[in-house]
Amino acid sequence: MTLQTRIDHLVFAARSLDEGVAWCREHMAIEPAGGGEHVLMGTHNRVFRINAPGFERAYFEIIAINPAAPAPGRARWFDLVDSRMQAALAQGPRLVHFVASTNDIERAVEALAAQGIDRGTVIPVERGNLRWKMTVRPDGQRLMEGALPTLIQWEGPHPCDSLPTSGATLASFSAAHPQADALRAAYDAIGLGNVIVRDGNAEMKAAISTPIGRVVLESKGI
Repeated sequence: MTLQTRIDHLVFAARSLDEGVAWCREHMAIEPAGGGEHVLMGTHNRVFRINAPGFERAYFEIIAINPAAPAPGRARWFDLVDSRMQAALAQGPRLVHFVASTNDIERAVEALAAQGIDRGTVIPVERGNLRWKMTVRPDGQRLMEGALPTLIQWEGPHPCDSLPTSGATLASFSAAHPQADALRAAYDAIGLGNVIVRDGNAEMKAAISTPIGRVVLESKGI
């Protein structure tokens, strides 16, 4: 079976969930329609659809540490407790990562390992009626300044199955990195397309069409 991988969702982090939601209301005129808590990681999120031709079943995740949840006893995902990340989020919410859905997560992890990349352990996660497997490193690192995606494999319903149309669509997604050749090789190894890779300083950009015009989100090297 050929590995097939695609953008599943963008990870937009904030110091607090309220701050992230307020940013989306102001800059995108979007009210998130779903979300919940991740007990395993002590985080919570809000989500909305951004699916479009070429980015089918893609959605947008606003994520933050849940102050009401007990400490998880492990590093939280997406570098959320990293001091550099927290300093960046103090300047405002931003795009920090993306998650890619694959049809065989164990094989995808092996394919990255063959490239010398430790994407982490495949762990089962669940929330409500959603079940999925996901790669998580013990140190919580994203890798390559977020441009090397976390991998996910859904088991049953997908969030987009129950989310209403948001009025926002993903127009393009690109990544730049000083190790662009290695990043391209990693994408090729897992069968990930539709992501433009450029040489340059570490950066991710997502262009999203919204009810009030096109918005370009930038990771700004974080």
